[in-house]
Amino acid sequence: MIDPAEIAHDFERTFGRPPRIYRAPGRVNLIGEHTDYNDGFALPMALDRSTWIAAAPRGDRTLVVRSRAYSETFTIDLDNQPPYPTESWIDYVRGMAAVLDGGPERPAPQRADVARPFQGREVCGADMLIASDVPIGGGVSSSAALEVACGYALLDLADRAVDLGALARAAQRAEHEYVGTRCGLMDQMAACYGRTGHALLLDTRSFSHRHVPLPASARIVVGNTMVRHALASGEYNARRADCEAGVARLARRMPSVRALRDVSIAELEAARGDLDERVYRRCRHVVTENARTLDAVEALALADFERVGRLMRESHESLRADYDVSCAELDTMTSIARGLDGVYGARMTGGGFGGSIVALVDAASADRVQQELRRLYAASTRLEPDVWICGAGDGVSKVHDRLPASTI
Repeated sequence: MIDPAEIAHDFERTFGRPPRIYRAPGRVNLIGEHTDYNDGFALPMALDRSTWIAAAPRGDRTLVVRSRAYSETFTIDLDNQPPYPTESWIDYVRGMAAVLDGGPERPAPQRADVARPFQGREVCGADMLIASDVPIGGGVSSSAALEVACGYALLDLADRAVDLGALARAAQRAEHEYVGTRCGLMDQMAACYGRTGHALLLDTRSFSHRHVPLPASARIVVGNTMVRHALASGEYNARRADCEAGVARLARRMPSVRALRDVSIAELEAARGDLDERVYRRCRHVVTENARTLDAVEALALADFERVGRLMRESHESLRADYDVSCAELDTMTSIARGLDGVYGARMTGGGFGGSIVALVDAASADRVQQELRRLYAASTRLEPDVWICGAGDGVSKVHDRLPASTI
């Protein structure tokens, strides 16, 4: 786990003055996958792992950004940024800075949910040190944690008020235009609005959200397969394009359809003959996943873990067979988890093509499940997974206004 005092010490040693400290969590999605860019429902949970930023303002329009994970330092001129992805982690930072600063509109497809939330100069120069215990490439949204923590820090350093909804939308726009991934809003909303002990039921059409208590008699176990995905490589965007093609075709038959959120399974089946088979399967996943998400929220309220587990199993099979975003390692780890005593259900979580699984586990069995899942997956794949019991954490925050090294 990250020690904020240690980050402050590193920052002061590097930049010669005390920083302010900020953090934003990663997330695990319990159910509701690939629904967020279809105006649907999702049930993420902010993690008790975060991306941390130590930062202090500068007197110019320059960002000097150092990453612990990559041992790299980048210098960004806020008035002269390249308007294209550089395929480096720094794109998340410079994208956030550009969007918050009211940077030029990028020629990417726009929808209402990626409108420009900031119109003028909102940020100033800063020195920044980034550290994280959110696994990079593990399907638990290290990217949104970085975006949101960075955006919050830049606004606070410039003495700007922080509107969490606008911050989440700014982070989404940064990822669309400066990274190249046409993501939905789930990850950024979870990083902004997470609450200890709760999942977050998110309506991605209205941007409304509701905190859902997690019963103490169950635990969430996350297993990182150690296979890294690359959403910006095109597969994620291809799935979104398939969904949009389906909506365009369905809207000819049903003019009220704006997104797959508006389609029932009966209506989709009736229109199956109008759809390419691949597009039909993509649409079927989203339509059924929306229903599973709402059912899971109801089952959690009743502590009906067997029902939640069944819905998680159905979700994984839909993601594997219809949405085609699973892989051998995800399927292997999910199958192992399901076979362990005390596990109610398990599924892949995140965008797919590698990353992590999430399991709902009886609280008394969590430690044993963690150990067995690690051992059996390693024996099956010869990969050493990162498996941990996670709690629901809080959303983005400023941890310390100033934490000088002398306090260590």
